[in-house]
Amino acid sequence: MADLGFLGLDNDILDPVIVTGYAASRTHKLTPGEKEANRVLAVGRAPVEHGFAHLKNWRILTKLRTDPARATQLLRALLVLTNLEVNR
Repeated sequence: MADLGFLGLDNDILDPVIVTGYAASRTHKLTPGEKEANRVLAVGRAPVEHGFAHLKNWRILTKLRTDPARATQLLRALLVLTNLEVNR
């Protein structure tokens, strides 16, 4: 899932690689269905965006030089700790 500003991988409508919302323009107003699809996409993306924003508070991550598998475990642990702190 990506935001409306994403430009990238593939534009194949039948088999999308990246799911983005619908963009309105001056000549193309969004239909109620497209607006609802954008809302659903935003609801799914919001927790992920908040998680990344909170992980940026852990400055140790700027010096992280390790195996990606270990980094994934570390990030999961930090995200749990961050969520515990945020939800207090």
